[in-house]
Amino acid sequence: MFEENDDIDPKELPIYKKGMEIFEVVHHICELIPDDDEMLGHVKGVMLEDAMLLTVKVAGATGGQLYDIKMECAAIIRKAARELMIQNHSLEMFGFEHVEYYQIVRDLIEEYRLLFIDWVAGFDKWDYITDRWGLFNPPGVGPFDHDPDDDIPFNGFDDESD
Repeated sequence: MFEENDDIDPKELPIYKKGMEIFEVVHHICELIPDDDEMLGHVKGVMLEDAMLLTVKVAGATGGQLYDIKMECAAIIRKAARELMIQNHSLEMFGFEHVEYYQIVRDLIEEYRLLFIDWVAGFDKWDYITDRWGLFNPPGVGPFDHDPDDDIPFNGFDDESD
């Protein structure tokens, strides 16, 4: 669905736009949190940070080419979105009086998740370096696989022309 292109402006991607929408809603909900409540203040900070990651990491993945970098950004996005999805429990636990508004965020995250699936499916699996940690390799590539780049002869700056 998404083609690799160095000229892509991440701000034009549907997933980025949805991430901005989520951030704006989270920001508005956070404005309802009293400044003098230490516990809710902590939850507010976590929520804003997670909401920001939904766009920041899309931009980072769009700017990078390598599959492992894109997948690392995707994993961070997934973690942030999943944590945002359950923050209503923290808000409720610490007595936030407008918890019902958080359903809007949860609905938006579900829309974001569907865009995320298509976005990740568009990553170029052939543009990679082997992840020796074994976490973000494309399908079929393992951390102990031989790296074909190791077969490229390199003599440094010594040109031994005969």
